[in-house]
Amino acid sequence: ASPPPPGRSMAEPAEPPPPAPQPRPAAFFGDVAPGNPVVDSLDAELRDVLGFLRRLRGTGEAEQQRHELHRRGANTLFKIWIKYKPQLPDWYYNDKLLKVGDSLAQIKEYKLALRQCYGRYLQQFCSVNPDDITDDENQFKSTFFPNGYKDKNALLTFHALQERNVCIYQMVCSSDRNLQKQESLQTCFKVLSSLRLTMQVALPQQNLCWLIYNGTIHIYTICRHLMMIGQSAKVLEYLLWASICMELSIPLLSVHYLTWRATLYAAVSQCYFDCQAGIHGEVFARRGLIQIDELKQLENISSSQKSSETGKIFREATMKMSVMIFKRAVYESRRKPKSYFRPKLRASLKEAQKLPWPRTITEQLLTEMFDGSAAQFLAILEALSDSSRRVLHPTPPVPDEPEIHDVISELFFAGLEILSVLSKLDLKLEKSFGLNNSFQTIFSIL
Repeated sequence: ASPPPPGRSMAEPAEPPPPAPQPRPAAFFGDVAPGNPVVDSLDAELRDVLGFLRRLRGTGEAEQQRHELHRRGANTLFKIWIKYKPQLPDWYYNDKLLKVGDSLAQIKEYKLALRQCYGRYLQQFCSVNPDDITDDENQFKSTFFPNGYKDKNALLTFHALQERNVCIYQMVCSSDRNLQKQESLQTCFKVLSSLRLTMQVALPQQNLCWLIYNGTIHIYTICRHLMMIGQSAKVLEYLLWASICMELSIPLLSVHYLTWRATLYAAVSQCYFDCQAGIHGEVFARRGLIQIDELKQLENISSSQKSSETGKIFREATMKMSVMIFKRAVYESRRKPKSYFRPKLRASLKEAQKLPWPRTITEQLLTEMFDGSAAQFLAILEALSDSSRRVLHPTPPVPDEPEIHDVISELFFAGLEILSVLSKLDLKLEKSFGLNNSFQTIFSIL
């Protein structure tokens, strides 16, 4: 049978449904600020997802269930950014990206912060991996700062670049805490190079001193971790860079930042000692002592009133440098030339035990260089902690010189005396006033 002829009785094809109305942009409702319905809606949704992720970290859910809930939270955050991107002006959207990234980093959601916030922000500049730009300053500038450093987005870009590196390092630590994999080490050094390049570009801009300061903290944190696994030779250049940055940024030369600057100086000296270059470690510590003294003189000239807090800062910084100087001086001052005739009889520590302090040459040097038993004890610990000298190993220390043996014995002798005196003092304080703070003083410094 033939098909029926077309006629009016046949159903007409249905028309496509009208497109859904586009949500109005936030600017339609007035200022893009709290009170704007789009802004308030975004803030409410972000609060919910951040609260969910924060609570999830504290729950004892099974691993598989926790992973599923975490994936759900990550998807929700992804949808929020997609939903509100066309409704918000770029300046507000970008600022919110980085603020949420900071909140995620605070609750240790580094992967989410990296991918959903800092990485999303940096996608606007290029499709190139920022890790591939770690040593070319010109390429770095043209890629991330095409409009110069006075552009309104420059501060956000610097912040995103720096925090991205922090997240990468933290993710490496989460998967390989002891950095045993070669890939983990390579990633850490890439992060250090990227942090250094970011600081190098920002250094001439005095208004970016906060970025320099934060950068030195991140470099120090990563370098100390690497020093613990024997990478001192490779991290030395980065610690030196961080120390010099603190000196080249005028706002960071103030007394307020001196304690941190002294910490960086001490780390550089420690690196030299780890690399068996103790003379360079001592020289750098003496250089740091000169820098501290120059600042002290400027402070005395510019300020008529001396505060106790300022004095405490200078004393602590001076002590850190003096400890690194003592670390080498206590041994080198006793070394004798190989041709020197050494008498067989030497002073006995058992006989010296009954004498008043200072009883030995080492204790005399401690008394000359440090005020207070806490600083003296710290100096003793630092002098004994040498990666090339295993003083607790039942074999002669290296190098095998009688004078070095004597110094090590005297250091232990002095340390035991300090602990003995402090333990007696703590016992008296505890009996009289219920106080116990002498040991706390030492360990707070350590």
